[in-house]
Amino acid sequence: MKSKVNRSSLSEQAVGLLRERIYNHALLPGQRLDEALLAEQMGISRTPLREALKVLSAEGLVDLQPHKGCFVAELSLRDLEEIFPIMATLEGRVAHEVAQKRTPAQLKALDALHEKLEKHAAAGDVDRYYETNYVFHDQMQTCAGNRWLQIVIGDLRKLLKLSRHHSLRLDGRLAASLAEHRALMQALHRRDADAAERVMRGHLLAQLAALHQMSLAAEVIDG
Repeated sequence: MKSKVNRSSLSEQAVGLLRERIYNHALLPGQRLDEALLAEQMGISRTPLREALKVLSAEGLVDLQPHKGCFVAELSLRDLEEIFPIMATLEGRVAHEVAQKRTPAQLKALDALHEKLEKHAAAGDVDRYYETNYVFHDQMQTCAGNRWLQIVIGDLRKLLKLSRHHSLRLDGRLAASLAEHRALMQALHRRDADAAERVMRGHLLAQLAALHQMSLAAEVIDG
């Protein structure tokens, strides 16, 4: 039993390390993973490494191809076009429930995070804005208190982190994102659930529109 627990622990640690490397782009989208090298770098055998890769495959972060190997997943524009509308609907529902359920303490915590967004946007700090925004959305899910929404959204957010915060690099998108957050906070303060849901859905779809615009611009440049 002890060996199984230890092996499980090694596998879980490997999952965390590999997930972080993928999100940080230390492992690039489309890159073929060298199992022997990764196992050596992490100081583990290939058995827990392969268990970790199976977990990451289930999350959609790696692509296990029979007889070819394991590759870091790539999100195409079509993938984003299919995922974002789902996320918009789910996070819209989160906002609806937060507006109905939030306590004064929860609203205060969200206000504090929003103030950080204001600060980072004013400084033009896209990286810290993205990081705070990620925490903000996590806090929204906590405030909603709906574990089913948390489970489904959590899985999709792991995938969307592959695209990182590229949309915020689009000219004007950072300011637009902040304006959307302001409108959301106003709706939450008013306990206007319908408005909160509408704003949040628009917020997610605006991110998709920005990514789509950036993709088209890249095609023009490449062409």
